[in-house]
Amino acid sequence: MAVRATVSRFPMDTDAREGSGLLWGVTVTPFAAANENGQSPAYGSGGDLLPRCENCYAYFNTYCELEQWSWSCSLCGNLNGLSSTAIERYSRPQSCPEMMSSFVDLELPPQEGSPEDAAMQACPVYVAAVDLSSSEEFLELTKSALLAALEALAPGSLFGLATFSHKLGLYDVQGPIPVVKNVFIPSDAEGTLPIELEDVMPLLQFLAPVETCKDRIASALETLRPTTSWERTTAAGQGLDGVLIGGRGFGVAMEALCSYLGSEYGNTFALARIFAFLSGPPDFGAGQLDTRRYGEQYASKGEDADRALLPEQTPFIKIWYLTYDVMTSISLYLEVEELTCVLQAAVAVQAGVCVDIFAVTNEYTDLASLKFLSIESGGSLFLYTSTEDSTLPQDMYRMLSRPYAFGCVLRLRTSTEYKPGNSYGHFFPDPQYENVQHIICCDSYATYAYDFVFENNIGFSRTKSDVPTLQIAFQYSVVVPPQELSNSEGISTNRTKHSLQRRLRIRTLQFGVAQNIHELYDSCDPEVVLSLLVHKVILASLEEGVREGRILLQEWLVILAAQYNDAYKLIQYNNGSSIRSQIDVAFSQCPQLQPLPRLIFALLRSPLLRFHEEGVHPDYRIYLQCLFSVLEPSSLHRAVYPVLTSYATPDKQAYPRHSLSRAALITSGSPIFFLDAFTILIVFYSSTADPTLPFPPPHDCLLRTTINKLKQERCITPKLLFIRGGQDDASIFENFLIEEQDVDGSGLTSVMGFVSFLEDITQKVLEFMK
Repeated sequence: MAVRATVSRFPMDTDAREGSGLLWGVTVTPFAAANENGQSPAYGSGGDLLPRCENCYAYFNTYCELEQWSWSCSLCGNLNGLSSTAIERYSRPQSCPEMMSSFVDLELPPQEGSPEDAAMQACPVYVAAVDLSSSEEFLELTKSALLAALEALAPGSLFGLATFSHKLGLYDVQGPIPVVKNVFIPSDAEGTLPIELEDVMPLLQFLAPVETCKDRIASALETLRPTTSWERTTAAGQGLDGVLIGGRGFGVAMEALCSYLGSEYGNTFALARIFAFLSGPPDFGAGQLDTRRYGEQYASKGEDADRALLPEQTPFIKIWYLTYDVMTSISLYLEVEELTCVLQAAVAVQAGVCVDIFAVTNEYTDLASLKFLSIESGGSLFLYTSTEDSTLPQDMYRMLSRPYAFGCVLRLRTSTEYKPGNSYGHFFPDPQYENVQHIICCDSYATYAYDFVFENNIGFSRTKSDVPTLQIAFQYSVVVPPQELSNSEGISTNRTKHSLQRRLRIRTLQFGVAQNIHELYDSCDPEVVLSLLVHKVILASLEEGVREGRILLQEWLVILAAQYNDAYKLIQYNNGSSIRSQIDVAFSQCPQLQPLPRLIFALLRSPLLRFHEEGVHPDYRIYLQCLFSVLEPSSLHRAVYPVLTSYATPDKQAYPRHSLSRAALITSGSPIFFLDAFTILIVFYSSTADPTLPFPPPHDCLLRTTINKLKQERCITPKLLFIRGGQDDASIFENFLIEEQDVDGSGLTSVMGFVSFLEDITQKVLEFMK
C-alpha cells in the first residue's frame, strides 16, 4: 500500500492551508505490494482479533500507547480496554505483526460453508463477450487477444465465450465440437431477452475449465465470423427518423451476462470478469446510444461541443445509490434507453461482476456513456483506434498476469483535527458510512485520491503531543492458486482447486506539522499535487466543460504564485502599487515548487484539456480521463510531461532529463534522444547523428535495457517507435516538444510558448494581488 501526500508536513490550520495556495491530500495505491519506500507489509493471521477503538473504530497500531490492561487510540486518544486474549497475544510482541510494523497485512478467518461450495466460489471466472457486428480485422485481433488471455489464466480458471450482435450467442466448448446457442435480441428500446440465459444453457455448461478445454476454446474462436450486412439490416430495420441502424445489441447482452453470472443464481462465484470487445457504438435494442450528437451541429446551434460531448447521455447513470445486494428504486421517469444505461452499470455492481471494455474503433462510440459500466465495476476502459498497431493482445496478457484483489472495502480514518473531504477514483461510495468505498476489482496499480479539510478553526496543536495521524484499512479477497503439496507418504500431489482468502491490510502514518509557510512549501510533492489537480479538472470538465477546467487550473497556479511571492516578500510596494519586476512565477527560491508551472502548462496542452476544434476526439478524451484518474503520481507525471533523456551512444547516457523543447535538442548536441510519454516510447536519432551509430539500438545495449525495464513496470503496453531524423516522419516526436507551442493551441508563436505562458501568469498574478 503506497501512500503519498501533497505535503509531508501538514498545514497548521485553515489559515495556513489557504494562505499557502497548495492542495492538501493524499494518493493511495492500496494493493501495491510495497509502500512508497519499497517496504513490504508485515504479514500474519488473526485479522479478526485486532483490537479496535470503541470511539472511532480505528485499529490498534504501533503508534498507540499500550499499557498492561488497556491502550490509547493514536487517532482520537480514547482509552480502550484489552480482552484477555489480546493481553496474552501482546505479551509476545515479536509474534504480532501489528506490534512490529505500522503496515500490516493479516488473514481473516474463512466464511462458513461446505468445502465444495468454497472451492466452486474460489474459481476465477472470465467471460469474453465479442462484438460480431464488426470486421474480419477486428475479430482477428480479438482472437489473438483471447489466445493470449488463455495463456495467462491460471489452471482451475473457468472461461466462457459469448457473442453479441442482433442476437446473443453462448458457446458450449466442453463437448467434442463447439456448439453455440443463440437468443435473438428484441430491436425495440424497451425489449429484454425472451428467455433467461440459464434456461438457454446452464451456467456450468457455459463455463469451461481452461486447463482441459483450452484447445476447444481456441477452436471455438476460429468459428467466429462477422454478421453479414444482410443479417443486420433485416434485424435492425429502420431507426430513428428513417435512418438505418445497425445490429450491435451491447446493452441487452451486458445486462443479461451480468445477471447470468451474478447473485440471481446464488452468488456462485466470488468474482467474475467480463471482457467486452466492442467495434462501434451500441445501436440495437435496449441501451442503444444516439451518436448523432457528435458532428457539426454544435457549430450551427452555438453549443459548446467540449461541454456537450463529455457527459453521459443520461445524467442518472451514476450509481451512488447502489450497495452490493440492493439497488434502490428509481422514482424518476426516464427515457427507456436512459434507464437501460443506468441498469447496465447497476446490474454489474449488484452482481459483483467486473467489466473491462476494449473498444477497437475510430468512429464515435460515446464512451462517455459506456465508461460507467467499467469504472464503477472496478474494470478498465481501453481504446484502440486501429487494428493494425493495436497492443490489445499484450494488454490482455499483462492485465491477467498480475495479481488483483476483489470484493474490496477501502476506509480512511484520521485524527480528530481534520477529516477527508472529497474522494476520487474508480469506486462507489458506501451509501451508509462516510469515507468508505467499495471496489469490485483492484490491481496493484489502481490509485485513489483524497483531499483533506479541517474539522474546526483550531487546527493542529503546536505541541508535539498531538501528531496528525492517518489510518487506511483495506479489506479484500484474493484467489490462492493451486499449489503442489506433499502427502503423508512424501509423494508430491497437485491441488487442482483454488481457495478463497480474505485479508485485511492496514497502514497507519503520522505526519509532521509545518510551523510556517516555508516549511510547508519545502515539504511539497509536486507529483501528488498534479494527481489531485487532474481529478479536480476532470470533474470540472464533466460538469462545466473543458473551458472551465482550463480556467480552474490557471486560476489555481495564479493564486499559488501570488501566495508564494507574498510569503517570500518578493513584491515591493511603492505608494500601494506593486513593482512588477520583482514577481517570481518560476518559484526560483523553492525547488519543490519549481516543477509546477511546467506541469500546469503541459496539462493545458494535453488532449485532456485541449479544445474540440483542435481535433481532440471526445472518445479519446474520455479514455484519457479514465486512464489518468487511476495512475499513481509518478506515472501520471510521465503521461502529462514526458521524460526526455539523451544518449551519446546506445550504451552511454548523456543527460538524464531535458525540457521538452527544440532548443534543448539543439543545445545538448546529443545524437540520440529517448522520450517516455507513458503510453508511447520514442527513440529519436538526430539528423546530425553519426551514421555509424547502430539504428535501431542493439538489443543488448543500455538504452534497450532501460526500455525493457520500463515496459515491464507499466500497467499498459506502451507503443515503441524508432525514428531517424531527416529520413522518417518525425512529427509524432516533435508534437511532444510542447514548450514552444502556444498554450491555447494556435501553433508556434513569435514568443516561445512556455515563456509567454509564464508572462501571462505574471500579469494575472499582478491583477490578482491588486
